[in-house]
Amino acid sequence: MLDLLLGNTTITLTGFLLPMGASLILGLILALIHMYKNTYSKSFVATLAVLPAIVCVVIMAVNGNIGAGVAVAGAFSLVRFRSAPGTAREIGALFLAMTSGLLTGMGYILYAALFVVVIGCALLIYQAAGFGGKKDEELRKSLRVTIPEDLDYTGVFDDVFEKYTTEHKLISSKTSNMGSMFKLSYDITLKAADIEKEFMDKLRCRNGNLEISISALQQHEAAEL
Repeated sequence: MLDLLLGNTTITLTGFLLPMGASLILGLILALIHMYKNTYSKSFVATLAVLPAIVCVVIMAVNGNIGAGVAVAGAFSLVRFRSAPGTAREIGALFLAMTSGLLTGMGYILYAALFVVVIGCALLIYQAAGFGGKKDEELRKSLRVTIPEDLDYTGVFDDVFEKYTTEHKLISSKTSNMGSMFKLSYDITLKAADIEKEFMDKLRCRNGNLEISISALQQHEAAEL
C-alpha cells in the first residue's frame, strides 16, 4: 500500500484519492446546479467544478487545521474578484464549493454529499419558482438616449424619471456623430410594465425625437474570470 506524507501525517494513497474524487464529483454537481437557468461563463463553472477538490487537498495538507485551511482557500477564491465583479449568486456558489471541499478534506464525505444534495435541491426549487422578485427583475431596464449637444443632460430627465421610475442611475455618457450628439446609458427600474411606451414618449419630447432604446438590464453575470 502506497503512503503519502502530508506535513507530519502519513495517509494512504486511497485515503488521499477518495476524498479528492468525491470532491470532484460534488464540484461537478454544484457546477451543473449553477448552470441551471442561469447566465454563466465557461471559465467560472470549470473553476467551480474543481474548487472543492482544491480546498479538500488544502485541508489535508494543513493536517485538518480548519482555520489555516479556510484562510488559504479563501485567498484562492478571492483572486477571482480582483478584476471581474462577482454576483451574489457566484459568491454563494464559491462558498458552497469551499464548504463541500472542507467537509471532504476533513473526512466527512457522506456529510458533504448530503450538504450538496440538500442545498442544491433548495437552490433548484428557488430558481424554478422565481424566488426573489422575478417581477422586479422584469421592470429593471437598460435605457439608452441620444440627445443634441446643446442640451445639458445633467438633470434634464429627472422629473420624467421621478414620475415613471423607482430607481435610475446614469451609467455612461459619450459623444457621437462628430461631437454633435451625446449618447447616455441609464439603469432604470420602471414603476409598472405597462408605462414603458408612455415613458419613452415623454423622453422623446425632451431629446428632440432622437433615438431612444429600452432593453433588459445587463447583469454582467457572464463576466470572465
